[in-house]
Amino acid sequence: MSPAKIHLIPLKYLSSYSLEVQDQIRSMIEQNTLGPFLLNKHPKIHKINNDKMLREYVMSLKKTHLRKSPPISKIIYDKKIHVVNNALGLHTYISRVQGNKLKSKNEIRISDIFKTSPAVFLEMIVVHELAHIRVKAHDKAFYQLCQHMLPEYHQLEFEMRLYLTQLELKGQIY
Repeated sequence: MSPAKIHLIPLKYLSSYSLEVQDQIRSMIEQNTLGPFLLNKHPKIHKINNDKMLREYVMSLKKTHLRKSPPISKIIYDKKIHVVNNALGLHTYISRVQGNKLKSKNEIRISDIFKTSPAVFLEMIVVHELAHIRVKAHDKAFYQLCQHMLPEYHQLEFEMRLYLTQLELKGQIY
């Protein structure tokens, strides 16, 4: 395919990356090598496919990395999250005054597209949402915490964006 036609493939999950990177991904899409690349790199699909298992998984990571952080009252897969919020996971919290104390209630919702994703992508999105318990904004401290919990966080985030691109263009690859 000519270089002019390669630029026609939309890459909404990769729009913040350089044009050179985007063109490399577009070439992989054109040559049908993106799916096999992802399958080869991340062949292991997790078996965490319901809310109870997700809660156990998230709480295990929280116990390992964020022992002293506030409790999480709700952890679920949410099938509406991707469509409604244009997000892959949500961390919400509600602050309430109870007597003379301020209490907060944390919730984590993970897009249900991660029910059948490679294990590392579920881990990456859970780490992202857990980091929001301590740091609300997407700033330097937030990404440092993500990397502390998952050293290859940035690379996995990029590869997860490749995975989402592949899903959107070709459907399931696993």
